Order: sequence, then C-alpha cells, then structure tokens
Amino acid sequence: MMAGVALVVAALIVSSFLSGWRPNLPRALKPAGSAIVRVQVVNGSGEGGIASRVATLLRDGGFQVVEVGNAERSDYFATFVVARREDAAGARAVARYVGGVPVVRQAWNSERADVTLVIGNDRSRLKLGS
Repeated sequence: MMAGVALVVAALIVSSFLSGWRPNLPRALKPAGSAIVRVQVVNGSGEGGIASRVATLLRDGGFQVVEVGNAERSDYFATFVVARREDAAGARAVARYVGGVPVVRQAWNSERADVTLVIGNDRSRLKLGS
C-alpha cells in the first residue's frame, strides 16, 4: 500500500515539473526587449487549416497572432508578408521566420496587426522556425 502511495506522489512531482517545461523553440528573429509583432495570418492557398497551423508555429516563435482567417482569394501563387507599418522590421522578422518570403510594404494604420502573412500555394516551401 505504501509503495503505491509513494509511486503516485512521485508521479505527481514529476508531472508538476514537466507541466511547466516547454521545448526550447527558436524565438522570433528580433532583439530581446523589442516590441511584440502582431500578425494577421490569412490562407490564400485554398488548403483548409493551413493558416491555423502556421499561426500556432508563429506563436511558438514569439509572435502575437491576432487574427487567423481566409484571404479574399484562394489562388495566391506565392506566400508573402505585408508590412502594415512604416517600420518594416516586424515584417522582415516574420518573413525570415517562415523561410525568407518576400515583404511587400502597404502601410496603413491598423489597430490590430502590424504584419499580414498571406499563405500561398507554395506553402510547402515554408521553413517555419528557421
């Protein structure tokens, strides 16, 4: 009986340590202490669920995903990042994080997102987290 209780207590202690453990994933490619990059992720490829999967990986990389959805079209050939601010540093960080996709400047005053990531039909070439 005591061995069983000791085993349960040991399992609880181990699980409490492991519950706080997260893999050491690469952080967004930006200097420590810099502003959080707010990202809108839209699926322009037509493949269901790809925007949600990419959004999860961006969050793991330290980006703040503020919106996930479908683009106005589903026939974008290439993936690209849209810089929504005059300072495109956040857009360049997202572009590097997903594998070096092009950055397009289209500054506008958005309260929600600093950057929009449009996922195109070339989504298989994305190197998330590199």
